[in-house]
Parts: sequence; structure tokens; C-alpha cells
Amino acid sequence: MVHSIELVFDGDTEATIRRIWQDLADAGIPSQAPASRPHVTLAVAERIDPLVDELLRPVAERLPLNAVVGAPVLFGRANVVFTRLIVPTTELLALHAEVHRVCRPHLSPAPMSNSLPDRWTGHVTLARRVGGHQLGRALRIAGRPAQIDGRFAGLRRWEGDKRAEHPIG
Repeated sequence: MVHSIELVFDGDTEATIRRIWQDLADAGIPSQAPASRPHVTLAVAERIDPLVDELLRPVAERLPLNAVVGAPVLFGRANVVFTRLIVPTTELLALHAEVHRVCRPHLSPAPMSNSLPDRWTGHVTLARRVGGHQLGRALRIAGRPAQIDGRFAGLRRWEGDKRAEHPIG
């Protein structure tokens, strides 16, 4: 499993996303509920050295930061990952770039290319393995409201193999 550096939402924004997860699950769509916590991944690698936590504290001090959850975005072709776009702002893109600058020497073997600042699509995952026959229903459920005005409240390091969360800051 991979390790990652992630933004987490404030309580109200997280509750809104969890409601969407539950509505998808209630409709028989394989949502993220309850296995995860809503988040936006900033950096991903096979391993991230825990020493990075202290180095990222100044980045975490920039929070809270406005978060606009926008349009649905699909990743994949057959059984897709159903997400909502995080509308990029100057502040968010700068924070993302700073996370990569600080983390780069601590990522093994290297950051996954889709998390790099020039290739990143900020998103929050709503459901995985959504089949084509489920897409219309998933869109009706997860596409509302059309925009979620929320906040990023924290930064964490996630160890996927241990399913362990390490808050930063």
C-alpha cells in the first residue's frame, strides 16, 4: 500500500461528503463509506519517511484554507473511480507545490507522477468500481449540490499499509 500526504476537511465539509457517501451506498453504489476519511491527496509514494511530519508543520500552519468541491470527475474507463473536482486556487496550488518541495527527498522510491504539481488533479473520491450502468444514478446522487463551499482544516500523513493517520501541525 502507498503512503500519502493529504488535506483533510473541517467537520462540516467532511459531514457533507460523508452524507454523499452514505447516499451512494444506500443506492447500491460502492462508495467510500465508512472505510475512509474524506481527503485530498497531495503527494503519493510507496513510502514517505515520518521525518517529513516536522518539516511540513509550517505548511500546515497555512490552514485553514477555503475548499471548493466542484464538478464530478471520472478516472478510468470500465469500472471508474467517481470523484468530485477540487477547484484549484492560487493558494491551493502553492500549498501543493510546497508539499512536494518539502517531501521530495523523503519519498521512496519517487513520487507517483499523477501527484506531481504539473500533473495533479485535486479531487475527493466518492466511489470506486462504478460500472457504466451505475454512472447516471451516481451522478444524480453525488453531483448535488453542484458546488460545496468548505474548508481544508488539516494536513496528515497516511500510511496505507497500516491504515494509520498521522496528523501534521
